[in-house]
Amino acid sequence: MAKQSTKRRAAPRRSTMALRRNWAQYITIGIVIALLLLAAYFVLTGSDPLGLFTETVPTPAPAETEPEQPASGSWWEVYFTDPQTINDPQKLEGSIPEKLISYVNSAQKSIHIAAFEFDLPVVADALIAAAQRGVEVRWVTDDEHGIAADEEDGLELFPRMEKAGVGVRDDGREALMHNKFWIFDSQTVWTGSTNVTVNCNFRNNNNVIVIHSPRAAEIFEREFNEMWSGEFGPTSPSTVDDQQLVIDGTEVQILFASEDRVIDHIIPLVREAQHSIRFMAFSFTHDELEAAVLERAQAGVDVRGIFETRGSETEYSALRGLYCADVPVRQDGNPGTFHHKVFVIDDQIVVTGSLNFSNNADNNNDENTVIVTNRDIAALYLQEFERRWAEAKQPDPQKMACR
Repeated sequence: MAKQSTKRRAAPRRSTMALRRNWAQYITIGIVIALLLLAAYFVLTGSDPLGLFTETVPTPAPAETEPEQPASGSWWEVYFTDPQTINDPQKLEGSIPEKLISYVNSAQKSIHIAAFEFDLPVVADALIAAAQRGVEVRWVTDDEHGIAADEEDGLELFPRMEKAGVGVRDDGREALMHNKFWIFDSQTVWTGSTNVTVNCNFRNNNNVIVIHSPRAAEIFEREFNEMWSGEFGPTSPSTVDDQQLVIDGTEVQILFASEDRVIDHIIPLVREAQHSIRFMAFSFTHDELEAAVLERAQAGVDVRGIFETRGSETEYSALRGLYCADVPVRQDGNPGTFHHKVFVIDDQIVVTGSLNFSNNADNNNDENTVIVTNRDIAALYLQEFERRWAEAKQPDPQKMACR
C-alpha cells in the first residue's frame, strides 16, 4: 500500500514539470516570432523603436570654448570702438555715442563734462534736452580744439548748447585742456581715450571705462570745479594723496596732469612688472618711461607694444629704441588713428585715460588717468590688445636704421 501511495503522489510532479517545459518553449517561440516581426519592420521602414538593430552612438560632449569676457561688472563698464563694423555716424546702434547718450538721457541732476573736442550734433541735442528738463549741464573744453574748431567747422554746437542753458568755459591758454571725462549725477564717471567726435568713435581705435562710484565722482568733480573756476595746468592744486579708493575690493587710483606728475606714478608700476607688459600708444615719447619698459624687457618680462604709425616715425618716439633692442613692437594697422593710451601690467593693472606718454602731456596739459587693479578689466584690455596686435605690422627696418 505504501508503494502504491508513493507512485500516485509522484505522477502529478512529472505532469507539472512537463507543463513548465511546454510554457518555456511557447515563450521562446513567441520571443523569436516577435524578433522576426521587429526585424521585418526594421527592414521595411528603417525604424528601430527598441534600438535592437542600430548602434546607439553617445552624443559627444560639446567642445570646451573659452567663455566670453563680460563687458561690465557690478561697478564698472568697458567699451572699445570697432571701426571695421561700427563706422557710420548715422547709425548709432552698438556705438559708444549711443551708450553715452543713454547716460545723458538718464541724468537727473547734473552732467559735468571736461572734453577736448566735439563735433557730434546728436550728443548736443541730448545735452540740450537734458538742460531743458532741469539738469545742470556744464562743459569745460579747450579754447582752440574745442571752441575755435567748432566755429571753424561751422557746426556751432557750443553756441546752440549755451542758448539752451548749457554752461560752457574754455581754458584760454596755449597748452591743451585734453581731458576726456563726464560725471553724471555725482555718481558715475565716464572716461578713457575717446573724444566726442566722429573720427574718435567711428574711425579710430579708442576705449571707454565707466566707473559707478560716488567717491570716484567726487574726485573728478573736484578737478572739474578747479577748471571751472579757471585753474589749469601745473599751477592748479594737487590732491593726489586723496585720490585713491577701493571699490568692491579693487584698488583705483585717479591722477590729473599736470599737477600730479602722472608718469612719475606709472613708471614704478612698470618697474615692478613681474611677467608681462602690454601697451597701446598714440604717442610714446617719454624717455624715462621708455627706459623702464626696456629694462623690464631685458630682465625677461614679456613685453609687447603697439604704436600709432604716424606718431611713431618721429625721432622722438620710443618705437625705434625698443625695436632696435629686439623688444616685440608693431605699428597699428588702422587706416584711421590708433588713439589708445593704455598700459596693462601683469594681467591685472590697467592704466588708461586721456594722457599720452609724453613730457608735454605730463608737464603742461590738463589730463586725466585712472589706474585700476582688476583682472576682469585687464582681461578686456588684453583682448583689445590682441585684436589690434593681429592687424598691426612690423616696423620697416630701413626706417628704423638700427645701429
